[in-house]
Amino acid sequence: MEIRDLTPAERRVWRAFPRGRRVDFTDRPPGPERTVRAKVLRALLLTQGAADGEVASLRMTAARITGRLDLKYATVEHPVSLHGCHFDEVPFLYGARVRQFNLQGSHLPGLDAATIHVDGVLRVTGCRVTGLARLGGARISGALFCDGAEFGSPGVATALELNHVSVGRDLYGVGLAAHGTVRLNGAEVTGKVNLRDAVLDAPGGTALNAKLLTVGSNVSLDELQAQGEVRLHGARIPGQLGLTGARLSEPGGTALDVGAVVIGSGADLTGLQAEGRIELHDATVTGPLDLSRARLTAPGGVVLDATSLTVGSNVVLHRLQAEGRVELRGATISGQLNCAGARFTNPGETALRASSCTIGELWLREDSLIEGAVNLRRSQIDMVHAEPGAWPDVVKLDGFVYTALNPRRPARERLPLLERDDDGYVPFAYEQLAASYRRIGDEAGVRAVQLARQRRHRGTLPWYARIWGYLQEVTVGYGFKPLRAAAWLVALLAAGTAAFGLHHPPPLKPDETPGFNALFYTLDLLLPIIDFGQEKAFKPQGGYQWLSYALILAGWVLATTIITGITRALSRQ
Repeated sequence: MEIRDLTPAERRVWRAFPRGRRVDFTDRPPGPERTVRAKVLRALLLTQGAADGEVASLRMTAARITGRLDLKYATVEHPVSLHGCHFDEVPFLYGARVRQFNLQGSHLPGLDAATIHVDGVLRVTGCRVTGLARLGGARISGALFCDGAEFGSPGVATALELNHVSVGRDLYGVGLAAHGTVRLNGAEVTGKVNLRDAVLDAPGGTALNAKLLTVGSNVSLDELQAQGEVRLHGARIPGQLGLTGARLSEPGGTALDVGAVVIGSGADLTGLQAEGRIELHDATVTGPLDLSRARLTAPGGVVLDATSLTVGSNVVLHRLQAEGRVELRGATISGQLNCAGARFTNPGETALRASSCTIGELWLREDSLIEGAVNLRRSQIDMVHAEPGAWPDVVKLDGFVYTALNPRRPARERLPLLERDDDGYVPFAYEQLAASYRRIGDEAGVRAVQLARQRRHRGTLPWYARIWGYLQEVTVGYGFKPLRAAAWLVALLAAGTAAFGLHHPPPLKPDETPGFNALFYTLDLLLPIIDFGQEKAFKPQGGYQWLSYALILAGWVLATTIITGITRALSRQ
């Protein structure tokens, strides 16, 4: 192409190119004075070189580019900067190799730049791309800038495709807007990904699909607004994942999927608002996971699925509001699970399921509100810090193991919780509570728990076995109140001594019978293992015979229960 074939606007660009000078059409009226044909730009980029001592580059501002800019598989040695330009057709850059490419503030009907190689920076900051922007498989040695760009239009399925892109530095998309899906599947970003304040609109679909994303630092989605699912499943983030103040909406579906992710520094989801399910299952977070003041809504379903979650520090649910079931089954949390001031709402169902978990500390306060059951079956927690009033009306505690229970409260304040177990009488739960009092040396608390356990157990027995239980409690308090047995013995001994002292029973063999002693005769009747020779020598008659039978029976009952109590005392030692 020769310069005589060019329009005046194109001649300006042609002459400026060898010296790398910018051609600004901002002061020219719309029309031919701003119009540059795409084939002219192609010819310029592929055939022209630099002037002596200069660096050639294509630099235009506010131009209208007509026709299709076709650089498929082309190698462009010169930087390209097209600020605020308007493209009539979709640029075709498939497989091209360029030095730097800057489309800042331009308007395009689409962008086909899949597998493009950029030796420096690719900048689409502030662009308006009404159709699909294809950058899948791109190799960008520097950074990718999408700040303030707008991609897609209502009804477009995919707005920005960055699948398997490789970015040598950072990916910036602060304030990015997309009508349709933004795809980052399998992308690799050496630095960080920053989509703070982005607005993604794909209701009923996927707003951001970054499955298997790999970054070298942080991922910031702070203040993100998304209609549709945000998917980071399987991502590798050695730094921090930020979703502070984000607002996500996918009613009836999954609003956020960060399942199986690996996060190094921590995940900050403070103030997150999500309508739909949050997936955290099988995720690994080396640092803390913070959901303070988050509001999660999935009525009647699972609102937070953190099954098999692994956290190397704390999980903070301070003032969390969750409508639906919070699922932590099988989680491993090295530090605290802090639920202070949290509200779990799932009436008639399980509100918080933390079964089969291993947790350092669990914190519940009385300002926490739980509407629904709490399931801690088979979990192991080193320290449980919970006021008695913090627990809901229904709990599930079978197999729940804990080492310490704080703050210290009398056993009578802790026992009502065990009576609310959904499984009814759970012996293991009583043993655990008794063990916690034993560790702090509160033997009175231990006895209170053990006595309560016997009473609950008695309620599960048939009527005839319950009679024996009542008798044991009245006599010696199931062996936990030995002084009561001593009092019964003294009372029966006094009554028997008085009765037989006033009316001596007749001797069986008058010539061989020793002298009668009412005290030792009564002791002979009461204590089956002691023989003073009195019982065998005398035979009471009438009502006194029935009295002797009663004393013998009472003696056996007291002896049995005392032996049981001694056995329990020795086993506790």
